[in-house]
Amino acid sequence: MTVTLIRDLMTVGVPTCKTTSLVVDVARFILENNLEEMVVLGTEGEGLGVVGYEELISVYGRENINELTAGDVMREGVPELPADIPIAAAAQMMKDQRIRVAYMNHNSAGIIYPAALISYRHILRALAARDEQELKDLGIAAERKLPLEQFIQRRDEARRKAGLK
Repeated sequence: MTVTLIRDLMTVGVPTCKTTSLVVDVARFILENNLEEMVVLGTEGEGLGVVGYEELISVYGRENINELTAGDVMREGVPELPADIPIAAAAQMMKDQRIRVAYMNHNSAGIIYPAALISYRHILRALAARDEQELKDLGIAAERKLPLEQFIQRRDEARRKAGLK
């Protein structure tokens, strides 16, 4: 039997926001994209913290909610796991640390930034999968759009939202 590693199930690419992103915008993005949380980035692209359901729920009802930023409410630090450990070990470590998402970081020119993630949702998908075909969008072997294709898609989406196209 082959052992499934984090790298086999992780999602390459991490949802991120700036410290100055408004909390209401972060909440909207998380809901619209069915995410657990987002990584809050510093000026060099380094992960400073995370904003997820718990952080967002804790601000509900505050008077200045429309002024709060991701930097104001983030949980400091970005939980990290290595990509080459078994999923069973990752699941136990995440449970022990009381985190639902862990990140795999990349070091580029001395800047460490989040590059991939694994979540409880990934692990549950693997548990429930009838066959490997149901997981083909996960892991380092997953088919992904080229950076130029991603740029064009994001540009066109922004234009559509702005009513330009």
